[in-house]
Amino acid sequence: MSPPAEPAPLSGRQPKAVRNALAVLEEVVAAGPGVTAKEISAALKLPPATTYRLLNLLVGEEYLVRLPDLRGFALGRRAGRLTVPVASGPPAAARAVVERLRQRVRWGVHLASYQSGRVELADADPDHPPSDGALLARYPHASALGKLLLAEQADWRAVVRELRPFTTATITEAGRLETELADVARTGLARQCGELYPGRGCLAVAIRDVVNGTLVAGLAVSGPTERVAEPNPELLALLREHAEQLAPLLA
Repeated sequence: MSPPAEPAPLSGRQPKAVRNALAVLEEVVAAGPGVTAKEISAALKLPPATTYRLLNLLVGEEYLVRLPDLRGFALGRRAGRLTVPVASGPPAAARAVVERLRQRVRWGVHLASYQSGRVELADADPDHPPSDGALLARYPHASALGKLLLAEQADWRAVVRELRPFTTATITEAGRLETELADVARTGLARQCGELYPGRGCLAVAIRDVVNGTLVAGLAVSGPTERVAEPNPELLALLREHAEQLAPLLA
């Protein structure tokens, strides 16, 4: 019996192609669902033709999927095998705290997690559906929960890929956003008034690890823009009270 054939050696171009394909996957993760081929090409400084070829390959192998509605790409079925599974939601004790707050206010109450380095809705209010999760993750500058995350960054520009305007109230000037994020970092409170959808606003407070103080989650209430713009000291006190109760449960 003849010995098994030796595998063909990698050509000089193959390692680069593998690295580029992995870079495309990383860019889809970083940018979030809906990132376009043009955005990927610009971010990675790859020729458009190369980017399209890699995207077609990754879609064909089911590491990526096309999103017709978003006209972009998202992680596919096989990409899930590259990550360690995580818990699908907060512990029961944390959900109970969030539910108690919902019973005490007439606003929508949402809990977000930052464990992945992005805004992820961990417990969204079923009676007051929040904004699309993919939208919050991709454009954190336009939401209160996103601003909490950005205020924690050494350089928020590394997280925000585009200061996209959703309404006339959306902050699209870097200097103005910088000033607001400094205030969020100082107070642990973020506010958005009609920046994502007209007539809707949100207040959010930070939830920090009780041991090391790192940002782990955000607790938000959403309601009419004019009510969000008010000082609302009683609502803020209630929001902070429940955020403190959540801190040891989410560490």
